[in-house]
Amino acid sequence: MALVTISDIRSAAGLIAPAAVRTPLLRFGDEGWDGTGGLWLKPESLQPVGAFKVRGAYHALARLPEDVRARGVVAYSSGNHAQAVAYAAKRFGVPATIVVPDTAPRVKVEATRALGAEVVLVPMALRESRAAELVASLGATLIPPFDHPDVIAGQGTVGLEVVADLPDVATVLVPVSGGGLLSGVATAVKALSPGTRVVGVEPELAGDAAASFRAGSLVRWSPADRARTIADGLRAEPSELTFAHIRAYADDLLTVSEEEIAAAVGRLAREARLVVEPSGAVAFAAALRERPAGPTAVVLSGGNVDPEVFAELVRREPSGADPRRG
Repeated sequence: MALVTISDIRSAAGLIAPAAVRTPLLRFGDEGWDGTGGLWLKPESLQPVGAFKVRGAYHALARLPEDVRARGVVAYSSGNHAQAVAYAAKRFGVPATIVVPDTAPRVKVEATRALGAEVVLVPMALRESRAAELVASLGATLIPPFDHPDVIAGQGTVGLEVVADLPDVATVLVPVSGGGLLSGVATAVKALSPGTRVVGVEPELAGDAAASFRAGSLVRWSPADRARTIADGLRAEPSELTFAHIRAYADDLLTVSEEEIAAAVGRLAREARLVVEPSGAVAFAAALRERPAGPTAVVLSGGNVDPEVFAELVRREPSGADPRRG
């Protein structure tokens, strides 16, 4: 199986420059986080669609031949990829039809429609099959959320930016679900800084990628099991392609509890002044617990959260002592 290369990712960086924000690295807390370099946040929530997904979606559309792109695109998504494909399709002036689970946060569904895409709501387990039907009936092209080299290369530009802004980075923590973001980031970081540890993080209640990593082969969890987590953007499962990248380049996969995710959302709001959805906060939750040695970069993958959910998480009383002040 051919894997994405650093050359692919560098090429993607040039193609997505007109559409994606080069997000900054923001220091969290003081320099004494671990005594050797601090904790740094990569807020992909600042992207035009509120999530990193714009990188891969725009790159995939940009790589399509013009006549193929003009026939339109179809995607299936838990919400963030939906907005990203809708945004990219609008910029290219082509139609987009997006299949979204009927449990997706309202804010994500409404934002996708506002970008001009047609949204089709289905039970989570039917997303892919309904998308395949639409591709056949419309003559459109499928833009998958993670299982495509162009999508992976686009997401890998996050890793390029991390290493450019923090050359001595010791650890990069990355949310993982379908694995496109982790695949791209790990490919880029290992090519540019081989000694840096790249660690994926997912919810315990959707911990299939971590289970697969431990087993050395894909372990499948049911959609119902994966749907239990509050991190609605992390309910997908890795593909053969993304798992090949993860096995080749990731150093470890960790899981975090629902309580740790909720607490992370609240701390990011109160202490970093950032709106981050539960899915986007899992890597930060792992950093708070694990406290990696050396300069550490945490990818905050998105900030698309229903206001009611966000308000409830921020209102929660912080549990336990703050380890940075212990």
